[in-house]
Amino acid sequence: MPYRFDAELWTMNEGRWHMLTVPEAASDEIDQRTAGLQGGFGSVKVEVTIGTSTWTTSVFPSREHGAYILPVKKAVRTAQGCAAGDTVDVTLRIVGLET
Repeated sequence: MPYRFDAELWTMNEGRWHMLTVPEAASDEIDQRTAGLQGGFGSVKVEVTIGTSTWTTSVFPSREHGAYILPVKKAVRTAQGCAAGDTVDVTLRIVGLET
């Protein structure tokens, strides 16, 4: 089951990482659906689409945000012409789970 949402890009570690926050409701559902299947640091493998870019990465739980956070690599930001502060349309699918 894909999750679709809008999210604002933000930076951490002095701008070295560009991230977005998965909405709380989707994060809660992802956490429930992947209980016992998470990787290191509670990560969950996902396939993400922003604009015309699709890639596989992981989301990570963030206590600070109360939700999963998603790193957005430079190649995607460049291809889609987006930067910190921009809102992007995101489609996220958990890798390895049936619908």
